[in-house]
Amino acid sequence: MKPDIHPNYRPVVFQDASAEFSFVTRSTIQTNDTIEWEDGNTYPLAKVEISSASHPFFTGTMRIVDTAGRVERFERRFGRRRRGAGDEEE
Repeated sequence: MKPDIHPNYRPVVFQDASAEFSFVTRSTIQTNDTIEWEDGNTYPLAKVEISSASHPFFTGTMRIVDTAGRVERFERRFGRRRRGAGDEEE
């Protein structure tokens, strides 16, 4: 490998705020936050919106996560979706 061209690959804590779930894994993500982990070491902290603890596929529950009004912004830009023959009424 060529020296000085690869990002720093190190342990990072990923924290899912909606499920109060955190885990340590190795990553090259750049963060400004740090956290003291259970082993007493300080690691960079990356906050995520969805993880395996809060994702409907893993939990079996449906949950609407609309960050910063993405659905409304999409509907303003492109209009509401038209109903097709197979769609159910609300």
